[in-house]
Amino acid sequence: MAVFEEISIRQAAAVDVALLSSLGAQTFSDTFGPDNTPEDMAAYLAASFSPAQIASEFADPGTTFLIAELHGEPVGYAKLFSGGTPPEITEPNAVELVRIYSTRAYLGRGVGSALMQACLHLAADLGFVTIWLGVWERNLTAQSFYRKWGFAVTGAHPFLLGSDLQTDLIMQRSL
Repeated sequence: MAVFEEISIRQAAAVDVALLSSLGAQTFSDTFGPDNTPEDMAAYLAASFSPAQIASEFADPGTTFLIAELHGEPVGYAKLFSGGTPPEITEPNAVELVRIYSTRAYLGRGVGSALMQACLHLAADLGFVTIWLGVWERNLTAQSFYRKWGFAVTGAHPFLLGSDLQTDLIMQRSL
């Protein structure tokens, strides 16, 4: 468990699947809902954040979920995945930071930084030397946050949100 100011970070357990499902859907919707159609959002949320989907991801030994809490209340989460890496990743032994989100009420209050610090430490502890992520090309706030943490753009790949084909920038950094 890592602590950043008053925010504590813990590794999720199987009992957290429902929490991760609702927290994931809510934070994704809050972040991207205003910039996408309701139909595309509904399709993506149903496919990506159902309890069955999160349970399946949780059961994968290459997946680790972290939950950020403030006074016992969940305020954000992150997901690391050690699966395949796209050709845009230029360094070896990489892990993907698939998701990192804060609840709307705690944006700008250190949740993202606490989660990022915990993800970087965990990835290094697990023996990875590189961490990478995909970020929507229109999400300039997130891109700025990742650059502050030492990530650099190495390419781009498509991301399908419902029926809308979008572009994610690929960013990486050494651990």
